[in-house]
Order: sequence, then structure tokens, then C-alpha cells
Amino acid sequence: MAVPKRKTSPSRRGMRRSHDSLRVEAFQECSNCGELKRPHNLCEGCGHYNGREVVAVGA
Repeated sequence: MAVPKRKTSPSRRGMRRSHDSLRVEAFQECSNCGELKRPHNLCEGCGHYNGREVVAVGA
């Protein structure tokens, strides 16, 4: 049975777990309506992307 020869230090344990944390979701303001949206995605509020209307959103 595989058993560690030495106790893993808190520093080494933390370095191993450094990639396990949850990422903060990135948001930016829509240039047209000011609503928060994900970067490189169509705005759900107004249907604009890259400064032009891509999808007509019904009011």
C-alpha cells in the first residue's frame, strides 16, 4: 500500500490546490444600453454586438 514518507506541508498543499478555486465571472458594460454582459457575447438586453444590432429584440 502506498503511504507518504513525510507529511505534506501547508505550503506544498496550497500550491497543489492553487488551480482548484472558482473563477470570478467576467462581465463588461454594453456600449449601447449599459447592461452587463459577458465579453465577446451578444447583449441580451438590446441585441447588439460589436457596435451594431445583430438581433432585433422585441419590446
